[in-house]
Amino acid sequence: MTTTTDTSLRLTRLIKADPAKVFEAWTDPLQLTLWSAPEGMDVEADVDLRIGGRYRLRMKGSDGTLFNAVGEYREIAPPHRLGYTWKWEEPGNDHYDTLVTVEFNDRDGATEVVLTHELFPDAEIAGKHSEGWTSCLNRLEKVFEG
Repeated sequence: MTTTTDTSLRLTRLIKADPAKVFEAWTDPLQLTLWSAPEGMDVEADVDLRIGGRYRLRMKGSDGTLFNAVGEYREIAPPHRLGYTWKWEEPGNDHYDTLVTVEFNDRDGATEVVLTHELFPDAEIAGKHSEGWTSCLNRLEKVFEG
């Protein structure tokens, strides 16, 4: 399920794995390379998983276009919650930080992922991020299939 407003979005997805494994997929740099960019993109990840620690996701499209998402961890409560800032490094996108909060809820051995991304400057940008996160969650779901 997806809910989008002018300044936020909320996506919910059921992943067929326990919360500890899904939390690890969200915080381990090697596992992030499997899913943390939209479909059709490659990704490299650097993670300093501690309050105040930084992360960087380097995404590369099939046409060679590069996107870099960076931020700082604000909340780390394994395996239940993760909170961090989100900012694009590319010129023109560097004027605002947004906030991502991810909840990992146990649902009989599966995990209900509830992703909230907020503080967007407008509905257009929130919508684009909704599309990107939906694609990422599609990839995450595939990581745990089979």
